[in-house]
Amino acid sequence: MSDAYVVGDPDGLSPLQVELRDAIARELHAQLALRGERVELADLPEVSYQITLRVDETLRGNRSRRHPSVRPGRRQSPE
Repeated sequence: MSDAYVVGDPDGLSPLQVELRDAIARELHAQLALRGERVELADLPEVSYQITLRVDETLRGNRSRRHPSVRPGRRQSPE
């Protein structure tokens, strides 16, 4: 059972899943606005790429909030 469910989140999603869902929704909304409310089959690779960038930004932001010493784009040396 997820922690989100235990604390009463009605979606049953973890905080990270909520952030990812919201980032994906924001990017889809932006892409649809740019493309006149319609995504053509030929546009799917670009839309998918843009969504991937938003997911990456969300994951990097989440990582840096949990571990302030790790900066996005920099690898931490193994100890």
